[in-house]
Amino acid sequence: MKRLCFAALVIFPLSALAVSYPVDLEQELNGAEVLASTETIDRDMAGLVLQNLGDRPVECTASFRNGPEMPRTRRVTLDSGETKPMTAKFKRDVIKLRIKLTCEPR
Repeated sequence: MKRLCFAALVIFPLSALAVSYPVDLEQELNGAEVLASTETIDRDMAGLVLQNLGDRPVECTASFRNGPEMPRTRRVTLDSGETKPMTAKFKRDVIKLRIKLTCEPR
C-alpha cells in the first residue's frame, strides 16, 4: 500500500509537467477594462478567462493559433463585472500557443 501511494505521488507531478506549454497573449483592449488570464487545460486544449472590470459591456474576440493549424476564433460579450471562459481544442498537441485578444467597449 505504501508503495502504491508513493508511486502515485511520484507520477502526479510528472503528469502536470506534460501539459505545460508556452502561451503568448497579445491584447488590443481599445479602452476596455478587461483582465485576461491563460490556462493550459490539456496537451491539445487551451483556455482564456476574461473578466470585465469596467462599467460598460464589452465585446471580445480571441484567435487561438497553434502552428500550422487553422486559427480557432471565439467571440464573447461580457457585461459589467462578468467573467467568462473561452476554450479551443486542436487536432495536434500544442507546442507553443499564440492568442490574439481584441476587445471593444459597447
